[in-house]
Amino acid sequence: MGKTCFYNGLVYVNHHFEPLCVLAQDGRIARIGSWIADPEAERVDLQGLRLAPGFLDIHTHGAAGVDVNSADPDGYEKICRFMASQGTTGWLGSVLTDTKEQTLACISAYHTWKSQGEAEHQGAELMGIHLEGPFLAPEYKGAMPEYLLKKASVDLVREYQQAAGGDIRYITVSPEVEGVLESIPAFKEMGIQVAIGHSGADYDTAMEAIRRGARGATHTGNAMKMLHQHFPAIWGAVLEDDRVCCEVICDGRHLHPATVRLILKTKGLDKVAAITDSIMAAGLPDGNYKLGVNDVVVKDGDAQLANGGGRAGSTLTTGRAFLKFMEFTGYGPEEILPLLTENPARLIGEDHKRGYIREGYRADFVVLDPENRVVSTYVGGRKVF
Repeated sequence: MGKTCFYNGLVYVNHHFEPLCVLAQDGRIARIGSWIADPEAERVDLQGLRLAPGFLDIHTHGAAGVDVNSADPDGYEKICRFMASQGTTGWLGSVLTDTKEQTLACISAYHTWKSQGEAEHQGAELMGIHLEGPFLAPEYKGAMPEYLLKKASVDLVREYQQAAGGDIRYITVSPEVEGVLESIPAFKEMGIQVAIGHSGADYDTAMEAIRRGARGATHTGNAMKMLHQHFPAIWGAVLEDDRVCCEVICDGRHLHPATVRLILKTKGLDKVAAITDSIMAAGLPDGNYKLGVNDVVVKDGDAQLANGGGRAGSTLTTGRAFLKFMEFTGYGPEEILPLLTENPARLIGEDHKRGYIREGYRADFVVLDPENRVVSTYVGGRKVF
């Protein structure tokens, strides 16, 4: 893959920007220093702009006219290229609760995409699969088709994981659903991180899920029972417990800005992961779309179930989420970047190779202008946007 040297810019290391150079070689960061002279390297003049780790989106159902639940390999690649235009360098394909046959079809399409040569991939990396369901509570189903919800089955998830070659990285479950608490350790043993959500679980049940290994909270504050002073419920549990990283959709629709600030103040900047929960309408105008088996209408950028059942994902992108977090909180890019980089990487066990600009890590970068907007994106040291 050769060498590329990024110079004359500000590089995000140790939670602040420094005037440094970064040498990428064979897709990895080979060296970071005040000056790097390598005559064999292609040189990229950052012209004073900022180089940050690429954004990671661990919960998204699609974009650019492609729905993950019905995507073929070319569709996955289309999402990858759109993601790159938003500063995203890695994402998980979130499979909405669907039939066993369709879920396996999603996994098969992912495998075909992954098996294609690197030269065929020109966007963000599809890191694996997130299963949003099917072990979810009907009362808080959101856009999940109720007739497809099930009690927990370790055997079913094992079948999916075997079909995925171990690439199911993340699963959302409701703690109160039959069999879920007992299944969490088995899911973890399969290499799957567990998040709790779509749930009306009481505080004790949610805390038991956390004790058994759940470490994420799916779109915190949405599709979950509200906190009450006498019954803190699942929301109270995930806010209180320091082991839990809370997903947040920061689009100004799913959560009030004050709620975003409250979550950050409660959890700290190291325990919140920005997600988009985007659907196929992301990057496209208002109109009629799909989310799994659901018909969705997007008006003024707001995705709603066509049957009047409420909100159905979002049209958010990582680039806009980055700006919204800063707008709502008053924090600068130095404080907010971990929410889109190291925190999601840590949650799904990828923080040993991505989410930071460190020697030996993947050379996945986003270049930001003075207004914190995406200028260009690099995956494995190669420019993809």
